[in-house]
Amino acid sequence: MNQDYLNKLSEDILLKVKMEETTSAIRLELESLDLNVLHSSLSNDHKKIAFWINVYNAYYQIIRKEENLSKSAVYNKKLFSIAGELLSLDDVEHGILRRYRYKYSLGYFSNLFASKFVKKHAVEKLDYRIHFALNCGAESCPPIAFYNVKDIDEQLTKATQEFLEVESDFDDQKKIVFTTALFKWFYADFGGNNGVKKIYKEQLNRDISNYKIKFKKYSWEDNLNNFVPDA
Repeated sequence: MNQDYLNKLSEDILLKVKMEETTSAIRLELESLDLNVLHSSLSNDHKKIAFWINVYNAYYQIIRKEENLSKSAVYNKKLFSIAGELLSLDDVEHGILRRYRYKYSLGYFSNLFASKFVKKHAVEKLDYRIHFALNCGAESCPPIAFYNVKDIDEQLTKATQEFLEVESDFDDQKKIVFTTALFKWFYADFGGNNGVKKIYKEQLNRDISNYKIKFKKYSWEDNLNNFVPDA
């Protein structure tokens, strides 16, 4: 199997979702993948991140449109299968992409009950930029893009920069920055207060070292099919 095949498969299912076409054949193919092939093909973090972000964004849209579930159940109910493993969106986000962080620990603690599958396929190192690529169908979520192995680093940086440009309001007189609640929810992922300030310097070239950080209210209003314009 071509090493890029799995990532192409993850892009294909996301494209089907965007075009509002049936995804049943691709879902069956993802479900039928050989577990060893999945592990060997996703052999580094770039491959894992590109694949699992696309899978997450595709299946969130599919689940919301096909299942009549409460908001919490959308994330924690195991509703789709990859390589024969029944997974939830939380398994992908907090298990694989966040290296099995406990969902409600602000990123400080590991989930002691993570499955063998999650531990085997989790990234080696958590990349905070994933938070600006995962879409949960809400108004305040980052828009959906198609991620590929070759450009993943550049794509994640772009997604981070564009999201922060939109979601950040600076009061330079009072030295306050009003920013996304994502920083608060995953505090340790970003390195705490100092980490957030470093991110602004690196990503937007804004020195907020002497600014106070305040978090905006997150809008959970539905905004499905929110793809970036050129995606």
